Amino acid sequence: MPLHRLHIQTTGPGLYEFTREAKNFVHELNPGAGLLTAYVRHTSCSLTIQENADPDVKRDLNEFFARLVPDADHPSMDWLWHTTEGPDDMPAHIKAALTQTSIGIPVEDGKLLLGTWQGLYLFEHRQRPHRREIVLHLGS
Repeated sequence: MPLHRLHIQTTGPGLYEFTREAKNFVHELNPGAGLLTAYVRHTSCSLTIQENADPDVKRDLNEFFARLVPDADHPSMDWLWHTTEGPDDMPAHIKAALTQTSIGIPVEDGKLLLGTWQGLYLFEHRQRPHRREIVLHLGS
């Protein structure tokens, strides 16, 4: 089955929705039933399915992860060794390890079986802008 490479330009930490792009990919193929796999090809960001109706959800998730794993220059993180790429790098790897790099979404009648308020997100964990690549694969 076909692959699609999706690129998302980030501007810093946060959730970047790509639900529409995933739905368009599935719609173009009109598969009937299958499984869409989304996979991010990076180690300092991740993927998540999250509510896409209330922007406070994204704000609260960002705040939670910032408190859970602060940057390396925070006193509580003085145990980190991997700091050569900046104070946000190793914390970004930890956040990515706590979440996921791949998500599977069932497809039925050519549509993603997401819940009413669910959306697909790239979860950027680094401070500076990045161009992230997500691979979409539709299997039967």
